[in-house]
Amino acid sequence: MTTKIYNRKIQMNRRKELRKKATTAEKILWNSLRRRNINNIKFFRQYGIGAYIADFYAPLLRLCIEVDGKQHHTKIGKEYDAERDNYMESLNIKVIRFKNESVIEDIDNVLNEIKKAIKLILDSEK
Repeated sequence: MTTKIYNRKIQMNRRKELRKKATTAEKILWNSLRRRNINNIKFFRQYGIGAYIADFYAPLLRLCIEVDGKQHHTKIGKEYDAERDNYMESLNIKVIRFKNESVIEDIDNVLNEIKKAIKLILDSEK
């Protein structure tokens, strides 16, 4: 028997809550990622992966995008993010992170970085 690790029912209410209470930066980025706006890639928001919930996830690419607020820049936040990133990487999921401020102040650069990551992933699959 295999254990389900994606979008487990136990996390469903938390994922819904996070979608309803999205930060300004998450809303801005979601407007650019939704509806296959980038390279026709399907992204999901607040996607459960194991014990964690990714801000944005593209299953086809195994790409996780995190938008980090101030709590991620503390010692505890950095340790938690490192543990989380290690878990994702153990599943062959690439994680890229952006600060809230970067998304809000320079969405074009953020989108260019995401496009570069997508290209690297797609090129590595050839």
